[in-house]
Amino acid sequence: MIKVANAPCSWGVIENIEGERITYKKVLNEIQETGYTGTELGDWGFMPTDPAQLSEELTSRGLEMVGSWVTVHMQKPEKLDEDIALAVKTAKLMAAVGGDTPIVVLGNDPFVDPVRTGNAGRIQGEHEMDAATWKIFCAAAEKIARAVKEGAGLRTVLHHHVGTWIETPAETRRFLENTDPSLVGLVFDTGHYAFGGGDPAEGLKEFWDRIWLLHFKGYSEEIAAQSRLERWDAVKSYENGVFSELATAAIDFKPLADLVKANGFTGWLVVEQDVLPGMGRPKESARRNREYLRSIGL
Repeated sequence: MIKVANAPCSWGVIENIEGERITYKKVLNEIQETGYTGTELGDWGFMPTDPAQLSEELTSRGLEMVGSWVTVHMQKPEKLDEDIALAVKTAKLMAAVGGDTPIVVLGNDPFVDPVRTGNAGRIQGEHEMDAATWKIFCAAAEKIARAVKEGAGLRTVLHHHVGTWIETPAETRRFLENTDPSLVGLVFDTGHYAFGGGDPAEGLKEFWDRIWLLHFKGYSEEIAAQSRLERWDAVKSYENGVFSELATAAIDFKPLADLVKANGFTGWLVVEQDVLPGMGRPKESARRNREYLRSIGL
């Protein structure tokens, strides 16, 4: 049975994005009230970091802990010890409330590099890491994943993500080809993959053996086209709704759902509709997204 979760980013809790945020209690209440059975952790400190308190908040709502994004800097060796410490700390908290099933999601420090952020959705070869940096990057991912496995017994995945150093299908492929499949998997995100220039159906098939977590995220081709034309950065694309609700997305999710079920996926499918703080009506969107998934058999 595929389990369906949502995440704090659907309520505006997004890494490196400032703005007024609602409380974690309201986020958890609304995740539960709109029909989901799991949640991601969000930024460190957004939810309680005391395992007993966090466990009570989850179990009282019938929710499970799915995983957590951890901001890392894998192209910067001087940051590696700090990144490992944060990843292991996060993993230990999740293991304490969720056993061995939650997943650490590595995301390279988003929206801080002007080239990568400024060219989101338009990444070309000249914007990529050089060969030496690629080696550093992949080795760092393996070291973090090994520390998480040894320190907390959890698995680690990479998140391909606009505004970071792994966005495009080619970059995703190269990362997976140069990392140990027993240590590092992939969270496959439909919206980021589409905005990064890929076909989600083809990406899902190509990378299936490395996908340990799924993010179903909508994507507006109309907004993306405007972003490319006017050369918006990643944050402005978010502001203008490039990540849409599932039912109105340019992505056809029915064949994706059929493929996931046919391949016997038993992990978590997380609905994410990234909105900036204060944007939209997250609870209503979350409810519509859950109803849509039920309509396609999830």
